[in-house]
Amino acid sequence: MTSTFINRAISDFFNKKVKPNKVLILLGARRVGKTSFLKNYLKDVKQNSYLLLNGEDQSTIDLLSERSINNYKRIFNNISLLVIDEAQKIPDIGVKLKLIVDEIQNLKVIVTGSSIFDLSNKLGEPLVGRANTIYLYPLAQMEFSKYENYKQTTEKLNERLIFGAYPELEQISDWNEKATYLEGIVSAYLLKDILAFEGIKKADKIIDLLRLIAFQIGKEVSIDELAKSLKGISRNTVEGYLDLLSKVFIIYKVNGFSKNLRKEITKSSRWYFYDNGIRNAIIRNFNEPKFRDDIGLLWENYIMSERIKHNSYLNKRINYYFWRTYDKQEIDLIEEEAQKLTAVEFKWNPNKKVRVPKAWKNNYPTAAFVIINNTNYLDFIT
Repeated sequence: MTSTFINRAISDFFNKKVKPNKVLILLGARRVGKTSFLKNYLKDVKQNSYLLLNGEDQSTIDLLSERSINNYKRIFNNISLLVIDEAQKIPDIGVKLKLIVDEIQNLKVIVTGSSIFDLSNKLGEPLVGRANTIYLYPLAQMEFSKYENYKQTTEKLNERLIFGAYPELEQISDWNEKATYLEGIVSAYLLKDILAFEGIKKADKIIDLLRLIAFQIGKEVSIDELAKSLKGISRNTVEGYLDLLSKVFIIYKVNGFSKNLRKEITKSSRWYFYDNGIRNAIIRNFNEPKFRDDIGLLWENYIMSERIKHNSYLNKRINYYFWRTYDKQEIDLIEEEAQKLTAVEFKWNPNKKVRVPKAWKNNYPTAAFVIINNTNYLDFIT
């Protein structure tokens, strides 16, 4: 598998969404494989019929700088597909793409970006009705499963709990080199997007915030307590940092579930990392699971992120929540799909006995209840 391009789960859906006079936006964190995916996609496209540009290259910025129909007709003469990697780096890219897709007949456009903040601001309003968005995450177990048998998958579980699933890790066999790679990802790529925003200069505070989040997986996070712990950072600043960290695909928020029952907690949130490897790089702990006292956190974060990838790639519209009452009855995950509720508990140890909380059972008697442990997890995420 290490020498083979791993076919991504978005491939079929992606192909259907590449359409004339439409922009297809491919969003995901840096280094999750967007560029590799595009290059593999372009292998099946006639070489002289597409133009591949890099938004971080000054020559691309210069090429598209003159915002005129005549200029774009010259550039895209005999071109049927335009691909722009890291498109958010190009000034006024939204209005430029609007002009291009409106005026250059039959041209298909694909752009990638590593920040929802940038691309939403720069593409959102100009491309209303002209764009579709697809998300790409670190490799999912449903993608690995096409190349592995059951024995290989179960043998890889401990490693994926520690190092996550960034594609380039598949080329690295040494444990220490994997750790070094992930630490480089955090410092050179993920934080690069955060610190690029005007006024964001405190890299140490960003890391400190992420470290606090890393130790509170599966627990409600208090913004006020985070602000106190960080010292010198206001509550509003913490909220702003969390928002930016979610928009560059490092962490994501899960809110409390309630149908307005008086005892249910709804105002607090829980935070998870999109990738276990990034979480462990933040706290600089790459010890094997058998030497860890946070295996429960690793397991919960891993299954949450894998489930989100799985459902996203199957184009399921699902809302995610946790559930807890003031008398401390709780459930790790509530999935809401249309009118159907599924309650999920994550337990690393398959021998751990779990009962449905009485308050949940009484108030949501038709909801399904499942327990995910290290013997049955593959059915849940593949």
